[in-house]
Amino acid sequence: MYWLADLILIVHFAFVLFVVGGLPAIWIGAAAGWRWVRNFWFRIAHLAAICFVAAEALIGTVCPLTEWEDALRGRGTDTSFIARWLHRILFYSFPEWVFTAAYVLFALVVALTFWLAPPRQRGK
Repeated sequence: MYWLADLILIVHFAFVLFVVGGLPAIWIGAAAGWRWVRNFWFRIAHLAAICFVAAEALIGTVCPLTEWEDALRGRGTDTSFIARWLHRILFYSFPEWVFTAAYVLFALVVALTFWLAPPRQRGK
């Protein structure tokens, strides 16, 4: 089942890339006049994604993607090439409060960006 764990890890990586990469893309796009960064549904999805992560951290819940991947891998140390490299990018060893503070701060910056560079109104 390592292939399924790898698939979940890839989805997790894509989610993180969307959340983290979305913010600078919005800032750059707003300054450059890119229309897609003001797409209402893109912006709502981006804000909702980081708010979900921040809420998980505040209530002390582990990410479901992490739980599913861990359950599929079991306790063994045999991991695939993909898993080794993506784990090095995604997971760090810091106290929980550091992550919670980072997620909440990032969510606040995304919310502020939503206000400073608002999405286009639906239907316009």
